[in-house]
Amino acid sequence: MISNEVPEHPCVSPVSNQVFERRLIEKYIAENGVDPINGQPLSEEQLIDIKVSHPIRPKAPSATSIPAILKSLQDEWDAVMLHSFTLRQQLQTTRQELSHALYQHDAACRVIARLTKEVTAAREALATLKPQAGLIAPQATPASQTAAVVRCTLSLRVIAVNEIFQQSRRGNVVHLRRGKTVPEDLIRAEDLGKFRQVASHAGLHSASIPGIISLDLCPTDTNKVLTGGADKNVVVFDRREEQIVATLKGHTKKVSSVIYHPAQSVVFSASPDSTIRVWSVTGGNCVQVIRAHEASVTGLSLHATGDYLLSSSEDQYWAFSDIQTGRVLTKVTDETAGCALTCAQFHPDGLIFGTGTADSQIKIWDLKERTNVANFPGHSGPVTSIAFSENGYYLATGAQDSSLKLWDLRKLKNFKTITLDNNYEVKSLVFDQSGTYLAVGGSDIRVYICKQWSEVLNFSDHSGLVTGVAFGEHAQFLASTGMDRSLKFYSL
Repeated sequence: MISNEVPEHPCVSPVSNQVFERRLIEKYIAENGVDPINGQPLSEEQLIDIKVSHPIRPKAPSATSIPAILKSLQDEWDAVMLHSFTLRQQLQTTRQELSHALYQHDAACRVIARLTKEVTAAREALATLKPQAGLIAPQATPASQTAAVVRCTLSLRVIAVNEIFQQSRRGNVVHLRRGKTVPEDLIRAEDLGKFRQVASHAGLHSASIPGIISLDLCPTDTNKVLTGGADKNVVVFDRREEQIVATLKGHTKKVSSVIYHPAQSVVFSASPDSTIRVWSVTGGNCVQVIRAHEASVTGLSLHATGDYLLSSSEDQYWAFSDIQTGRVLTKVTDETAGCALTCAQFHPDGLIFGTGTADSQIKIWDLKERTNVANFPGHSGPVTSIAFSENGYYLATGAQDSSLKLWDLRKLKNFKTITLDNNYEVKSLVFDQSGTYLAVGGSDIRVYICKQWSEVLNFSDHSGLVTGVAFGEHAQFLASTGMDRSLKFYSL
């Protein structure tokens, strides 16, 4: 009654029985204290609220003109068009997600179909159990049947890893391996050139039989250091705490190769005593002894799945073993070569691997088919070390000819040869986790930047031959071991 508009919060005056907007009548009562219709006394407590549904306010008189109506219609049209555009965007996004899901489903179906086919073929092979060329397989007995089943299972797993890796290269899933992109925290080449020795530890192994033969860092925590010595011991060292975590004893000869498992508190070691040992770091004991060879074990490499070990030996065989059971799944030799193997290394995808020989050959093998698929001649002495770059494109090799060779695995050819000093002995090669730098250990320590292959660092702090080099996380530090029985660290 006061504003001549439909009230939003209506109430009734019991004095005049009229309907008012509560906000306005309360203000009038506060100023005058009477009912605005008949002038009789009225208080706020006397007002009675009316419960009604939300009223529809009539349009203001200014909105009833033709221009105002046209503007209102235009605003409503714009709102409808904006809403329609938003819906179309959501529809397009949903279509893309559906297409991606269907593509992944189709890829999964192809993998399943291929695995089913392999299972059928494996069962047919198992039914006959004919010995395969290059495999040590006895007559059909329960034990040999079990080994055949294990080999079939291994083949299926390798196929599955292959499918996932191929999809990752097409961009359908996240990459499984390191080295595909350069991390932001990676040390720059100009800073790497400023590295200096920051620590040296000489008490890890026995002084009576001096020399540290092998070195590895835990890939997921590079402060965990693993060394193998001429004193037959394996030592786990904590770089941050600067103390020995475990000393593992069991080999009867020097420890020539060591590997730190990336996901478990487990380490591996190999020795000229022809055994491979699996150690528990927390328990400080040997949990498996793998007897895959009849002569000195010269190389050791862990498969990408973390479940299998590759080993090479002077008995001319390479072997593939299960780390959980200690079972030797496959043992193969190149009967045409008849030469001792000096080192072995898995390619990052786990589908192929390389071996070095005493007659200066580098051989590339297909794991699933167990066949030699490529050979890289060029060295003139026994191959001492090989290393695949983490992006999977390059292979670095060193031999007793004082040279370092780089091979392009896509073109299967040598594209760079770095001639070292006369009588330089290459003992260790390693790429950093990003594949940006290559470290060489031997007569001294040298670091090269990949692609340019120029030297950025050189250290001669060891008084004996350098036997192992390794990069810390993002190449923030460099570790080395030598025949002078010392473990050294270099950083800014």
